[in-house]
Amino acid sequence: MISDQLVDLSRLQFAATAMYHFLFVPLTLGMVWLLVIMESVYVMTGNVIWKDMTRFWGKLFGINFALGVTTGITLEFQFGTNWAYYSHYVGDIFGAPLAIEGLMAFFLESTMIGLFFFGWDRLSKTQHLMVTILMAVGTNLSALWILIANGWMQNPVGAEFSYETMRMEMVDFWAVLFNPDAQAKFVHTVSAGYVTGAMFVLSVSSWYLLKGRDTEFAKRSFRVAAAFGLASVCSVIVLGDESGYTVGEAQQTKMAALEAMWETEPAPAGLKLVAGINEAEAKNDWEIEIPWVMGLIGTRSIDQQIPGIREIKEKNCERIESGIHAVVALEALRRNKDDAQAKAVFEQHKADLGFGLLLRKYTADVRQATPEMIRKAVDSTVPRVTPMFWSFRIMVGLGFAMLVLFGLAFWSTLKMQCAARPWLLKWAVWMLPAPWIACELGWFVAEYGRQPWTIYGVLPTHMSVSTLSVNSLYGSLAGFVGFYTLLLIVEVYLMVKFARQGPGSLGTGRYEREPAYA
Repeated sequence: MISDQLVDLSRLQFAATAMYHFLFVPLTLGMVWLLVIMESVYVMTGNVIWKDMTRFWGKLFGINFALGVTTGITLEFQFGTNWAYYSHYVGDIFGAPLAIEGLMAFFLESTMIGLFFFGWDRLSKTQHLMVTILMAVGTNLSALWILIANGWMQNPVGAEFSYETMRMEMVDFWAVLFNPDAQAKFVHTVSAGYVTGAMFVLSVSSWYLLKGRDTEFAKRSFRVAAAFGLASVCSVIVLGDESGYTVGEAQQTKMAALEAMWETEPAPAGLKLVAGINEAEAKNDWEIEIPWVMGLIGTRSIDQQIPGIREIKEKNCERIESGIHAVVALEALRRNKDDAQAKAVFEQHKADLGFGLLLRKYTADVRQATPEMIRKAVDSTVPRVTPMFWSFRIMVGLGFAMLVLFGLAFWSTLKMQCAARPWLLKWAVWMLPAPWIACELGWFVAEYGRQPWTIYGVLPTHMSVSTLSVNSLYGSLAGFVGFYTLLLIVEVYLMVKFARQGPGSLGTGRYEREPAYA
């Protein structure tokens, strides 16, 4: 059996590289559409300041994009190096969207980005705008295919297990493509990226206004960011509600953990604002909740119950016991694919195969599983409640704080007073890290809440890893963390350097901190 240390280190390494990578992704997703807006205004008005805005913010976008690509390449290789059995088991389904994403990233997206930076003097205004639009489309399509793959891990539709190949096989590509969980995750994630891009431009522009530098440039950037950010943060909140509904449909365990819902409550369930979670006794010592809200989000009804953790565990226990029959029948079919009796038993219990495989963590022969092993497997089907509960609430709290900020910033632009409210500008500067924190917490909730599965309900995490030595994992983990930290330092250094220089770094002679325009 695979050791727990090997599984934990493999998970930690992938989590570290993924979380580092996702520091760069949201800003790329958001800033590219801000560039489209700015350049569109330039093409329509001919006002050169909008061209300068596109070029300046595009320079910061380019730095972030380059480092995002560098950190992202490693992730796809890890499926082969660290998660070999996972790649073998579900590669036919998971590999398809990743392959399409690779084509998007390296052909459409990268080509358009090259033309964006080197085509200013070679393309007409309209042609260059089309390049910028295609760059934005390519960037978001790249994210789409990644999130289709991840959405399938959360809700594995359009695929079935074949006892003949001992792998999951795709039976309906369109079901995978239009997976409700994947679509909700895509729109929610890219909207969060739009908020990140808007907050970055808003914060840097506010800093210029506080310093009294390049005020006309900063005011225009502030207005675009405020309007785009307000629309985006409203989308995040609305689409977050839809994402909550898909979680309630496909992953009731995650929903119960998010809400610290130990017992099934009468419909419609209330939304807990805060609670004193007591995991040892599987209860909340105290809680403050808003009636009905959770039921409406999770079920879109007032009469449908959301199951609590205790009820979910009881159902999972039944599925694990059923899964034992599926695993035993599958082993018989591996020996003899023509065994009719084993085939009949497997067909009857195959929906619970993944739950039976959970016992492989505790025994090589699931027929020898003791009640204690079954109890441990049942307990493992629910992630720890405390980190899920509070991570979700911090994420939501930051979202509403950004909603208020963007709302006030947009209102100040309508009143033409954005530069006259230092308290608002200082708030915008201090809120710069907020969208990154919210995005990282969002991914933590999504991925940690899926445990103990790599493919929800299908393939347990402890079965997915490669057979590696613990020492090699320690070494590669240290190497990745060190290298990625260096890249992050480089990113911050370059972004701060060029942000401090401001539009004067373009060398046009129209802004501060550069020689007079000749």
